[in-house]
Amino acid sequence: MSQKSPSQSQKKKYGAGDFGDVYGIIMLPKELELEKDVSSPFELRFQVPDFRVAIKDILKTREAGEFLSGALAGAMTKAILAPLETIRTRMVVGVGSKNISGSFVEVIEQQGWQGLWAGNAINMLRIVPTQAIELGTFEYVKRAMTSAQEKWSQSECPKVQIGPVSLNFSLSWISPVAVAGAAAGISSTLVCHPLEVLKDRLTVSRDVYPSLSIAISKIYKDGGLGAFYAGLSPTLIGMLPYSTCYYFMYETMKKSYCKSKNKKSLNRPEMLMVGALAGLTASTISFPLEVARKRLMVGALKGKCPPHMAAALAEVIREEGVMGLYRGWGASCLKVMPASGITWMFYEAWKDKILGEKRPL
Repeated sequence: MSQKSPSQSQKKKYGAGDFGDVYGIIMLPKELELEKDVSSPFELRFQVPDFRVAIKDILKTREAGEFLSGALAGAMTKAILAPLETIRTRMVVGVGSKNISGSFVEVIEQQGWQGLWAGNAINMLRIVPTQAIELGTFEYVKRAMTSAQEKWSQSECPKVQIGPVSLNFSLSWISPVAVAGAAAGISSTLVCHPLEVLKDRLTVSRDVYPSLSIAISKIYKDGGLGAFYAGLSPTLIGMLPYSTCYYFMYETMKKSYCKSKNKKSLNRPEMLMVGALAGLTASTISFPLEVARKRLMVGALKGKCPPHMAAALAEVIREEGVMGLYRGWGASCLKVMPASGITWMFYEAWKDKILGEKRPL
């Protein structure tokens, strides 16, 4: 009767690994023994954070609602009024016919009906962020300035005594609407100016820039990133009086009209009318700067570009007289007045719907 060696009995009892002639014995407690049959392979699971609640909270804020309302209003307005924008741009920069009807006929004969929407794709891409930033910034800065004035008036204003002269630093003389309008125009211009350059190139020189991708490639090749900011300085100079006057006139006329009619808010047709009048006033005041700005932005296409805004204004006066500063003003008003009125009407309507504010219809 054969006897089992201790090592063999231990191998049976505890399990062992055989490495040649060396025996290794692994002794594990019963609760830590590894199962031989693993039913499922090892898996790594990653859980993506759920941002839906945070996004919903952001979208519920007043600022987000105003930005979204501005974007939707701008997109709807541009889709309707794109042909007028095309005619206005051509007349301002001196391309083709000098009257509105002639420009319409000329564009249709050369490019068909689709030519009236030339550059509209980039125009839509431009107007969505532009209007969102502009209207959202206007509302935010106006509230912030009004709140600052109220807090400042409740506390004693800082004073500086210089001999017999006493200086009071008061904010009561500053118009929150004017400051908000200027801030809105500047912020939207700084962010969206490259899209404005692309839109003008696609509108004026369709043969040179037949598509958006070609326009981006060609502008970058010719002048690098700086080319997308061509005419930024005159744009800011022209935008400042326009934007300030535009928002100031809208708010002033709205309050005056409501006060005269003894009502709290405007209905939709009244918004359309007041917005159109605000656009007309602001455009008339700043139009010479708009002419100079367009000359600078597309002057390179004709092989001659004035070095600065003053030179552009002088060039227009020298070639066409003082009335040349208002060339295309009729087409501009034809576009600006309905665009301004429709934008305010859509904006207020979307804001009422998104923010839940109720107005009389």
